[in-house]
Amino acid sequence: MTDSKYFTTTKKGEIFELKAELNSDKKEKKKEAVKKVIASMTVGKDVSALFPDVVNCMQTDNLELKKLVYLYLMNYAKSQPDMAIMAVNTFVKDCEDANPLIRALAVRTMGCIRVDKITEYLCEPLRKCLKDEDPYVRKTAAVCVAKLHDINAQLVEDQGFLDTLKDLISDSNPMVVANAVAALSEIAESHPNSNLLDLNPQTINKLLTALNECTEWGQIFILDCLANYTPRDDRESQSICERVTPRLSHANSAVVLSAVKVLMKFMEMLPKDLDYYGTLLKKLAPPLVTLLSAEPELQYVALRNINLIVQRRPEILKHEMKVFFVKYNDPIYVKLEKLDIMIRLASQANIAQVLAELKEYSTEVDVDFVRKAVRAIGRCAIKVEQSAERCVSTLLDLIQTKVNYVVQEAIVVIKDIFRKYPNKYESVIATLCENLDSLDEPEARAAMIWIVGEYAERIDNADELLESFLEGFHDESTQVQLQLLTAIVKLFLKKPTETQELVQQVLSLATQDSDNPDLRDRGYIYWRLLSTDPVAAKEVVLAEKPLISEETDLIEPTLLEELICHIGTLASVYHKPPSAFVEGSRGVQHKRISGNAVSGESVESPDNGSAAGVTEAPPAVIQSHGDLLGDLLNLDLTPPTTTGPPPPSSSGMQMGAMDLLGGGLDSLMGDESEPLGGDLGGNPAMGAGFGGPPAVMPASFNAPVGGGLDDLFDLGSGVGMPMGAFNPPKTVWLPAMKAKGLEISGTFVRRAGVIQMEMNLTNKAMSVMTDFAIQFNRNSFGLASAGPLQILTPLSPNQSIEAALPLSTVGPIMKMEPLNNLQVAVKNNIDVFYFSCQYPISMLFVEDGKMERQVFLATWKDIPNENESQFQIKDCHLNSDAASNKLQSSNIFTIAKRTVEGQDMLYQSMKLTNGIWVLAELRVQAGNPNYTISLKCRAPEVNQCVFQNYESVLKN
Repeated sequence: MTDSKYFTTTKKGEIFELKAELNSDKKEKKKEAVKKVIASMTVGKDVSALFPDVVNCMQTDNLELKKLVYLYLMNYAKSQPDMAIMAVNTFVKDCEDANPLIRALAVRTMGCIRVDKITEYLCEPLRKCLKDEDPYVRKTAAVCVAKLHDINAQLVEDQGFLDTLKDLISDSNPMVVANAVAALSEIAESHPNSNLLDLNPQTINKLLTALNECTEWGQIFILDCLANYTPRDDRESQSICERVTPRLSHANSAVVLSAVKVLMKFMEMLPKDLDYYGTLLKKLAPPLVTLLSAEPELQYVALRNINLIVQRRPEILKHEMKVFFVKYNDPIYVKLEKLDIMIRLASQANIAQVLAELKEYSTEVDVDFVRKAVRAIGRCAIKVEQSAERCVSTLLDLIQTKVNYVVQEAIVVIKDIFRKYPNKYESVIATLCENLDSLDEPEARAAMIWIVGEYAERIDNADELLESFLEGFHDESTQVQLQLLTAIVKLFLKKPTETQELVQQVLSLATQDSDNPDLRDRGYIYWRLLSTDPVAAKEVVLAEKPLISEETDLIEPTLLEELICHIGTLASVYHKPPSAFVEGSRGVQHKRISGNAVSGESVESPDNGSAAGVTEAPPAVIQSHGDLLGDLLNLDLTPPTTTGPPPPSSSGMQMGAMDLLGGGLDSLMGDESEPLGGDLGGNPAMGAGFGGPPAVMPASFNAPVGGGLDDLFDLGSGVGMPMGAFNPPKTVWLPAMKAKGLEISGTFVRRAGVIQMEMNLTNKAMSVMTDFAIQFNRNSFGLASAGPLQILTPLSPNQSIEAALPLSTVGPIMKMEPLNNLQVAVKNNIDVFYFSCQYPISMLFVEDGKMERQVFLATWKDIPNENESQFQIKDCHLNSDAASNKLQSSNIFTIAKRTVEGQDMLYQSMKLTNGIWVLAELRVQAGNPNYTISLKCRAPEVNQCVFQNYESVLKN
């Protein structure tokens, strides 16, 4: 009889009977009773009252009974911690049992009982089991260390278990090695900067040796660990690839994907002209193809991973197009994914084959799949220029089928083809117009309206077609309404005499009868343009449009790099980084293919190591980017009357002093009497940050600083005399063709603590230019002009003049994208012109940015690890002293220098004008032109700009 009988009883008063049976002298009766207890526990009954009676059954030689009691203990120990201590002696005794299975079972159970009182008793048995003669016990103990670390990390570190765990990587048994790697990886995930897995060539060799002999899950742990290693050179990279390649033929798909991940990363290090590189590409294709013969769910996971691989290295699968052809019985999710990969692999060589398939798919019964197939034909036309004509003719054939949803999708993609190949396929417009009445989906209607508006001069009855859409204007979706408004304005500019009534009707509908702000604003802008300057309106509305890109749905390169490092995990299926869907306190490491090795001697500290006395609060949130037109059209460009900081009551620029575009702007933009600055200042309670008052850095910290890092700053700082500061060369900010003959080029410099905008203004027009004024839009760091633009003489034709504008950092604040973007309005006697430029963030590094050493250490510890970013600066041939001197000239101060194993590590600080501190660790290896830099800041959004500044300074 099976154990299912234990789940069928419905007797009342069962607890009392079970209690009696548990205390029976007969072993078989005891075992039966414990099984009944476990069955009750499994179905959700509360049997915690039997805790002392079940614990008494632990004293037995019967392995099955012992397992059942341990299972009960794991479930109820948390709710009965005082009773659980009764079991400790038995655990300790079992850890010394002659049977290795019982020793392992005891240590495994102790690790699963998450009771603080028990963990301290666990240390000694665990220490013995980590050095047990039996590998089964050692591998179980290795995992137990990770569980114990999750309960009490400090205890594990104090007891030296982490060092023992590191020693197990050199164990003779491959399963022990695999579990040790798994445990260390698990612990390292919750402490991303602790550098527990100190990977070096010797360790890697041990892992690769163990790889051949351990179980499939052991292999996955080892391969995932290998993926985090950065080889010293291409020879080592090739050697690892050669030893990992056999895993590609493993039966377990998870092992295959982990091996692919390692190879994809290490291929980056191999020169492309190497014979082995080509061989490796060929070896990667068959295992990926084999994964597609599994069941649909596994196929889907494989396809999502292949999608990433193909975006990174399409050459791997360029000859395998046929395996991605859809089968009739594939589930829809597999079909859509295969279709996506087919388009990514489409090339001139295989396009005929692909198009034949896609045309076939377009006659299927599954509507979603057919839509995607029709879109795919359009994407092929955009991607492979030689196939465009064939694609268009295929789409026309599909339109002739008169199947409603096929026609609509075809029109949407033909619009994109027109954008990619203007003046090439317009002959098909007549066919499209015949299907106008059948369009009922917003996207298809909007696409058709765009085509009619864009090619109005070629369509005789364009006004009638657009008028037919106008009849139900208020019932249309926003997308269609916006497109219709633009199309009718285009039509009016091309045929003004015939369509005046039509354009007035649509402008009236958009501005007076609509409550949609986007539609109303666009209507007002068109109305204003048409009424003031029809020539300018024509230039704006009928301007030549940029060609659309061939691949608009590619994953952004840095995200793709990170996802490649997560092949075989959920991140590769979601196509999102782990930080986007993993919640909790664990730090999620941002990985890059270039693989920045983290040195063990860095000043990164364990979590929660905040120093007492650090008073710097998190920065205020930067306000998000506003509308360029909304802000810049209304700026007051009259010079400020004072050069000092404005009084607090006028933190923003006052509106209305001058309307640059003539009268009537107020009626167009609404009431704008509020100052632009508004409530832009940060909340003082927020402390240092964008928009907040600078936090005062305390001169010293009383926090105890320990953990072996004190001596880091007892060495010579290695700071030499600063050189001249690096100033970027002038670039053209405003071309003459966009500013009616005025050309402005410039750069930013910082001299003696004053930021200046140095400009060259050139008059390339035929008339004299006078009355210059300048104004900045709100920006991330509050940059504003500290005085008027000093151009005292008129600027004659073909004359250039230099001007230096001092800047302050007390202007209104708004977060820009990118952070160092500056939007500028320049006025002269001819017009107002707008442009944007980017300033190097070093302009904002103040001269008192050198931190005390102890303060640096305490602040580094206090800033959360999630705020740390790592970058590589490539092709830089300075030694550490030269680099330090060069950086100091840009107010990046070296606080200490340390040399570890031939690698110089510079610890640096810089302070921004708004009080934000940025801390850096720069690693320079003699003979290696690639530097590694780690940046930490309370406002991590500045890290990217600071890294770009390091690159500019060190390479120029």
